[in-house]
Amino acid sequence: MTARPLHAGAPARETGTEPEARFLRACRGLPTDCTPVWFMRQAGRYLPEYRELRSRYSMLDLIRTPDLAAEVTLQPLRVFDFDAAIIFADILPPLIGMGLKLDFVKGEGPVIENPLSRALDIDLLATPPATETLAPTLAAIRLVATELAPRGIPVIGFAGAPFTLASYAIEGGGSKHYIKTKSLMYREPSAWRRLMVKLVTVQTDYLLAQAEAGAAALQVFDSWAGLALGREDYRRFVQPYNEMLFGALQRAGVPVINFSTGTAAYIDLVAASGGDVIGVDWRMPLAWYHERIGGAKPLQGNLDPVALLAPWRDLKFQVDAVLQSAQGVRGHIFNLGHGIFPDTPVDAVRRVVDYVHEQTAR
Repeated sequence: MTARPLHAGAPARETGTEPEARFLRACRGLPTDCTPVWFMRQAGRYLPEYRELRSRYSMLDLIRTPDLAAEVTLQPLRVFDFDAAIIFADILPPLIGMGLKLDFVKGEGPVIENPLSRALDIDLLATPPATETLAPTLAAIRLVATELAPRGIPVIGFAGAPFTLASYAIEGGGSKHYIKTKSLMYREPSAWRRLMVKLVTVQTDYLLAQAEAGAAALQVFDSWAGLALGREDYRRFVQPYNEMLFGALQRAGVPVINFSTGTAAYIDLVAASGGDVIGVDWRMPLAWYHERIGGAKPLQGNLDPVALLAPWRDLKFQVDAVLQSAQGVRGHIFNLGHGIFPDTPVDAVRRVVDYVHEQTAR
């Protein structure tokens, strides 16, 4: 597989050992030659190459076949000058190993056939090692890391945060109000505690295994806590378990990104939970987040993903606003405030990646 030449306007990528990659330097708050860029869901539905594969394979087939997962991961790196790859997977497969029946239904998204509805269901959940239940993803990471090592591009591994996985497991899929999840949380606090500890156990093992397989950084997605919970509920029912997870991940020896959405009201609690980098959504400017967490950690974000659907003059305005707000942030990583949408124009992605590199070249 031949590496695509860098865009002529972008500064040359550092070569040598992987820790010199600009993305990893930014994760550690170190100076970089320009602002690194990668996008959540950069491998996926907006790319014609991915849609062609998806027409022949199910989502779970792609995830469970290392060669295919590696191919999907590498597709955007052949088209854009991204500074990192993120392994093609999903946050929900760990639930399969725990005993839940998961499928991805066209037009509906993830569906769990046997959601958790009582304390006994939680007690019956298994906590198997990732090497047994998630081996294909670990193999895909090894393939991608080997492929990208000569180009100095790191691979990001990821997993879901305990609350986000718990909400899927209890609701049976996505939710607007999280009534079942919060009802169990309030009415069965002991069962909730047991569930969260099991999820921390499984996710810690999975993320450590990803780092062992070659992931040079890890990201924890807490996609739903901020949409479901207020500040006090987050502090009582989520933060202690996130602290357990991020504390255990220090053993990985790689940077860990703590990403959440809808958590601006308690971003200080989120940051205090752990992680080397705080990933934030687009709802407040980066400078605002920077001030709320005391400037102690690098920030990742935070372009509204819908902006990629706008004409270039408007998209450029929003990109400039993010870059302006990031001035003074030590170790800014340019990203979206959530995942890229399927109908995003490929050219918009290319223009943003190249523009950020060109505008921030030092």
